Amino acid sequence: MSKRIEFVNSLKDVSAKDLKARIQEDELRLMKLEFAHAISPLENPMSIRDLRKDLARLKTELQTKKDQVESK
Repeated sequence: MSKRIEFVNSLKDVSAKDLKARIQEDELRLMKLEFAHAISPLENPMSIRDLRKDLARLKTELQTKKDQVESK
């Protein structure tokens, strides 16, 4: 299985509270990476893109969990 599919599947077992905490951590990490990249180029600038995509996946899963709670 690809890394992305494993990541998405692992999110299904995580609670909404943990997802929110993870989102905050990743947003902070993204900010630090972008700042570091502005000062001096990163060795792997694709890590910024990967982190942004992971953050979007986290937010999507959180929204899905919220929708499931509201529909019940």
